[in-house]
This record gives sequence, structure tokens and C-alpha cells, in this order.
Amino acid sequence: MFKKFLILLFALCLALSGCKQKEEGATIEESLLPKESFIRVNGPDLMTPDGQKLLICGTNLGNWLNPEGYMFRFNRTNSARAINDAFCQMVGTDFVDGFWKQFKDNYITKADILFLKSAGCNTIRLPFHYKLFTDEDYLGLTVAQDGFQRIDSLVGWCREAGLYLILDMHDAPGGQTGDNIDDSYGYPWLFDSKISQKKFVDIWVEIAGYYKNEPVILGYELINEPVAPYFNNVEELNAKLEPLYKRTIAAIREVDPNHVILLGGSQWNSNFEPLTPDASFDDNIMYTCHRYGGEATTEAIKSFIEFRDKVNRPMYMGEIGHNTDQWTSDFCAVMKDNNIGWTFWPYKKMQGSSFISVKDPDNWDLVVAFTEAPRGTYKEIRDIRPDQTVIRNVLSDFIVNCKFENCIVNESYIRALGLNFSGI
Repeated sequence: MFKKFLILLFALCLALSGCKQKEEGATIEESLLPKESFIRVNGPDLMTPDGQKLLICGTNLGNWLNPEGYMFRFNRTNSARAINDAFCQMVGTDFVDGFWKQFKDNYITKADILFLKSAGCNTIRLPFHYKLFTDEDYLGLTVAQDGFQRIDSLVGWCREAGLYLILDMHDAPGGQTGDNIDDSYGYPWLFDSKISQKKFVDIWVEIAGYYKNEPVILGYELINEPVAPYFNNVEELNAKLEPLYKRTIAAIREVDPNHVILLGGSQWNSNFEPLTPDASFDDNIMYTCHRYGGEATTEAIKSFIEFRDKVNRPMYMGEIGHNTDQWTSDFCAVMKDNNIGWTFWPYKKMQGSSFISVKDPDNWDLVVAFTEAPRGTYKEIRDIRPDQTVIRNVLSDFIVNCKFENCIVNESYIRALGLNFSGI
């Protein structure tokens, strides 16, 4: 009997080995799902696999995988790196490493995604930091970064909920913007550094190769808000944007010919003049604009509409928000009338203007005060450091408060979006 078992086991191993060799020997084309399985560009529209037009309506999972200071009610301490430094100065690196793991485990969960589906969303945009796919220090990890693990979980939740997912590299190697939003050092070094550009392209190829057969993913947004307007060489930087886009698209298409690729304009995704109206270099790209403030009128987005009509590709408002309910309602109507989908920013943060709000833990003002104070020398840090036991309790309480079941649902905000929300 034992001999028969060994024979069967050996045969099974051979079979599995043969399957693996066949899989490894398959061509890219043979290993891909048919293009009909994915969202596709059709002129100015997006089409679902069953032939229905998709107008994106949803939100951004900001802060989860790329923390931003203002969502913690910080002003001066406004990038992921600066937030981490402030927390470490208060309570030490070991505690902060554990905090970030709990943060990632609890800030966005399946409950959040199912809620967004019940609120009427059809798409969510995931801002992420490139360091999630490298061996650089980020959110409590170094060598064993967990980018694919985190996105895999989100993909599964989106599949269960029936939501599409846009992957947005919010923080690129070297920095693509030159401000706090890209966690950079104050300049968009990406466009001047061959090393950073290679890393950027390589990461996108790795992501695209990994998710090439995942229909839940609507597409890949290559860069968020490239080139802030502050620099005296802004036109020179703008001119480097499209060549990097084309290089990255070509590399992605070597492993994934099917997913939509999203391209943003310069200066906060508002200036599309650096991009040529001829988009013939790829037949499955779309464009993404951003707008905060201004009038809720068609005139306010006229330049976006005109560019969309020139290229005959979809235009979508990847970020918009932080305004009154009436403005939100009016602008949603304007965008719908002009065939522009949207993902409002953000889904969750402290103090409203979002789908749900995180309540301040007791003594949170102590954390805010530390982040606002001068900390340029070790003496300044020592002189203002609050009681470590108190701050550790405050940060632990934040983890509890950020869980979906403990957040405040902003019903008037959601209804202003015109979504099919019946309350919970």
C-alpha cells in the first residue's frame, strides 16, 4: 500500500511539474484573457465587457497607502515621510512600525468597500506609493513590502462588491510633482533622473504583469498630478511628461495589452497642452483631470471637454471635492451632462467633506500640536515631546476610531453626489 502511495505521489509531482513547465513556456498571448474581458475605450466612452457604457462614479481611498497630513488634521507635517518622522519623534520607531501595520489593516477593510457599493459607487481609485513595491523604508516595513498583498485584498473585496478599481501611482520615484502630495523632496526629480525613470517603468511593468488577467482593475493611472506650477523651468519639465508616458506605455504593453491606461495633465492634472491631441500611439488610453473649487459650470471645465473632443478618448475627473453639498450636487450634474465620470476625494478622513469621517481620539490635539511646532533640532524635539504613554494610547485609539463601524457616515455629502444611497 505504501509503495502504491509513493508511485501515485511521484506521478502527481510529474503532472504538476509538467503543468508548471507548460505555463512557464506559454507565450504572453496564450496566458492572457481575451480583451473582451476588460473595460475598453470606445471613442469618448468606456465600455464594460457586456457592451454597456460605464460612467465612472466613485471615490478615492486616499490616506490608506499614502498618508497625507491634512487628513490627520496636520498642516506643517503634510507628507507620509514627515508624518512618520513626527510619530517616531514622539513614541519611537518600533511602536510606529506597529502602528502603521495596524493602520493598513484597519483603515480600509471589506466593510468599507461593501459600504461604497451600497452607497451607489461603481468605481474606486486607489492612490499608492511606489515604495510599496521596493525595498525602501515605508509604513513600518523595509525589505518585505506588502504592496501586492494589500492590493490583492482590495481586488478581492471589489470583486465581491462588484466595483471597478483604478490603480493610481500617487508617489513616483524621485517625485513627479515636487510638493507634499508625492512625498518628495520639493522638486519633480523623476523627470531629470534616468535612475528614477527606470525604477518607475520597472514598477509599472511588474504591476501590469501581475494583474494582466484581472478584470476588476479598470486601468493603470501612471502618474498623479505631475509637475507643480511653482518651478521656473516648468515648461521644460512639462515637455518631458509625454515621452515618459509613451515609454512606460510601450513597456506595459509588452506584458499587458488589455488594461486601460490613464494619463493626467500637468499642473495638478489641469494642463493638457503638453500632451499631443494625437493619441494614436495606443488605442486603449484615456485621460484624467482634477479640479478643486471654482464655479460648478460647464465653462469651468471647458478646456477638459475640448481636449477630450480632440483626442476622442474618455476624460474623467479623478479628483474633485472639498466644497458645499450644493456645489457638489451642481458639479456632479455638470459632469454627467458632459460625459465626464468622477471619483470624489477622499472617501475617509478626519473632519468631514468625505463619505465617512474618523472621530478625533481623546488628546488628539496633543499630537496635532507636536506636528505644528518647530522640530528642527533635537533640543526642540526634547522640549516639546508629550508624554509617550499618553501619545501611544492616542495613536492606538486612532486605530479603533478609523474602523468603518466606528466612523460617522456623512449622508448629506453622499446624497449630494446623486448616488443611490438609502442610508444605513
